[in-house]
Amino acid sequence: MERLLARAEQLFSRIEAVLPQPLRAPDWGASVAFRYRKRSSGHGILEPVRDVALMRLSDLQEIDGQKDKIERNTAQFVQGLPANNVLLTGARGTGKSSLVKACLNAYADQGLRLIEVDKSDLMDLPDIVDVVADRDERFIVFCDDLSFEDGEPGYKALKSILDGTISAAGQNVLIYATSNRRHLLPEYMKENLSYTHTDDGEVHPGEVVEEKISLSERFGLWVSFYPFSQSEYLGIVSQWLASFGVDPVAAEAARPLALVWALERGSRSGRVAYQFARDYAGAHASQLA
Repeated sequence: MERLLARAEQLFSRIEAVLPQPLRAPDWGASVAFRYRKRSSGHGILEPVRDVALMRLSDLQEIDGQKDKIERNTAQFVQGLPANNVLLTGARGTGKSSLVKACLNAYADQGLRLIEVDKSDLMDLPDIVDVVADRDERFIVFCDDLSFEDGEPGYKALKSILDGTISAAGQNVLIYATSNRRHLLPEYMKENLSYTHTDDGEVHPGEVVEEKISLSERFGLWVSFYPFSQSEYLGIVSQWLASFGVDPVAAEAARPLALVWALERGSRSGRVAYQFARDYAGAHASQLA
């Protein structure tokens, strides 16, 4: 009988190991940023980010309007005032995710925390909200490069947690998402056929279009980013070169090289400017050594 009980206990232990476990709180003092990860067993955990990106708001140039909106919304949130979930959309490499990281660094000492969640794990958003519900900190749930294909389960999960279920996200949680798509779902030419026209000339979208718009409309604040002009791109290059310690004379001489770099990359984005500045600053320092 004892052997039978021992084997039964071993069996129960193995079954428990593969069954879904409730999400456990991490060591909140280990970092100001956390990443939600799924293990191979299917268990979700919140991992502290050991090396948080040291992005500052002053590092981000030529997006002052967007910066003002995000910083104001984040400041309201940290102060316990009403604030909105945010959708940052537009051209790639223009500072969408960098702006969120910079806000974290600006307000971390006031209790702001960030939890990064991949879109494939959005079904677990209610569990994450439950874990932080009783905390004094303010949490931004951050989903970078968000977009969905038709039928993905995370779409409805995000839609519900934003606005649409009897259980709302807590007062200490906001969702910030970045995307290259304004409506987060692919749009097709045939969907234009679903629009209807009234006798007085009004145009109304069909049900398919309305469904695609409904998710992005649940974000209270939309912030759009646009491609940079040549002068804006060069301004960003100069700022990053200065941050890497390149002297003004060398930075001025680097302008034609920065334009060639952007031409080869096919983009005048903030990301390309940063990458050029790193390359040039490293090469310039090596020549002086």
